[in-house]
Amino acid sequence: MRAWFLSAGLMLWLLSQTAAAGTVLIVGDSISAAFGLDTRLGWVSLLEQRLKQQGFDDKVINASVSGDTSGGGQARLPALLAEHKPDLVILELGGNDGLRGQPPAQLQQNLSSMIDSSRAAGAKVLLLGMRLPPNYGARYTQAFAAVYGSLAEEKKIALVPFFLEGIGGIPELMQADGLHPAVAAQGKLLDNVWPTLKPLL
Repeated sequence: MRAWFLSAGLMLWLLSQTAAAGTVLIVGDSISAAFGLDTRLGWVSLLEQRLKQQGFDDKVINASVSGDTSGGGQARLPALLAEHKPDLVILELGGNDGLRGQPPAQLQQNLSSMIDSSRAAGAKVLLLGMRLPPNYGARYTQAFAAVYGSLAEEKKIALVPFFLEGIGGIPELMQADGLHPAVAAQGKLLDNVWPTLKPLL
């Protein structure tokens, strides 16, 4: 009888471990693709390391593409959801929309569609907010930044208000182009995301 209880207990433990493992899909642009860096030093690779260190078995799929817009991400997402069946989708898009001067309403529509598609596939969603340099004008930059908070409130999803908080505009943390975070900033990017991401795992 004791052996049976031990065997049953072991089986339940194994099942719980299997259930705990999930898939995290990151759909982003050059920031998450570690543009200009060895990808092993990027924040996504650091995330994989932290997950292992803290006992999480989640698999991380980095589907980020340098130069991608929200429209590009929206077009790619259905195939990614079908292939990877993620439990959590992290959306890190919009910076290139803003740099190209695309309408904030279009960004909001694209991200809204991606959120809905992810949820319909059974995934939670974490949205990483972006902001633009002030030289794009106060009216445009404010409308752009407001998209993320508005979506998070409307869709009731998790939000990191500004992914580059404490990084953007600091020369020693940015690459020479002033747009992409340097190696020294990658740990900070992860730290900006982690408190909101961890409860979703």
